[in-house]
Amino acid sequence: MVDAIEHGGVVMLIGAPDTGKSTLARMILQAGAVAGKTVAYVDGDLAQTTVGPPTCVGLKWVRSVADMADLATADALKFVGAITPDRFRLQQVIGVAALVDQARPDADLIVIDTTGAISGVVGQTLKYHKTELCRPDAILALQRGSELEPIIGMLERFFTVNVTTLPVHPDIVAISPDERTENRAKRFASALAEPRQKWRVRPTVFAPSLPTGLDLARLHNMLVGVHDGEGQCMGLGVLEYEDGALRVITAAGEGMKGLRMGSVVLDLETWRTSTVNLKEIMFGLE
Repeated sequence: MVDAIEHGGVVMLIGAPDTGKSTLARMILQAGAVAGKTVAYVDGDLAQTTVGPPTCVGLKWVRSVADMADLATADALKFVGAITPDRFRLQQVIGVAALVDQARPDADLIVIDTTGAISGVVGQTLKYHKTELCRPDAILALQRGSELEPIIGMLERFFTVNVTTLPVHPDIVAISPDERTENRAKRFASALAEPRQKWRVRPTVFAPSLPTGLDLARLHNMLVGVHDGEGQCMGLGVLEYEDGALRVITAAGEGMKGLRMGSVVLDLETWRTSTVNLKEIMFGLE
């Protein structure tokens, strides 16, 4: 960690859930700020976000210790549209890489936090392509036992990046599924807090485009990313279909140019989510 702060560059953290990645990220951010560094934190954990709302990759600038007090407010967002990256690997990898590239010109140090997906095709594909596109100078791997050895071996075989393996601190406490759900609900509630507005939207403003003849009622309660037309995500919105009209409910409507579709349905009363197949919603395909 000391080397990362002294030498700067890009540091990527990998590990399973409940291994302390976010805690380690905060320690590095704090130490970097104390050392007078300009640090960029790219949070790629879609479900248990530190920066910005769930379903998004967030960028937070830490230029002083005071900035540590409000990591939740993102300085830039990339909408992925999922809580898990299984079907959205491309969007997740591109979101992280785009924010890293955005931060490079001004940051002394960039810290990338990643999802807890570490096994199988999904976990290995995510870590491979994040390494490929983000070009980290160092990877800190938090592992229990030898669970990360397949990924570490792969990264060392294909890239020249230095991978340092760290044990999981014994004080790290696992978060229960109920706690994770509650934390996520709070983050959604914050991202869509009042005052909200309802904006009537045309079927032509979506990406991907809506197919001709789609029953717009099928989009009710779908979560969307609200975009400004310059490639930036302004925040989240939820679609409402009522009285034959399609609207988006959002706290980030001014300057809205387009809406990105994902795979999440969000209940604005309970803040609970469910995952849907976007192809099935739009085209009746599995």
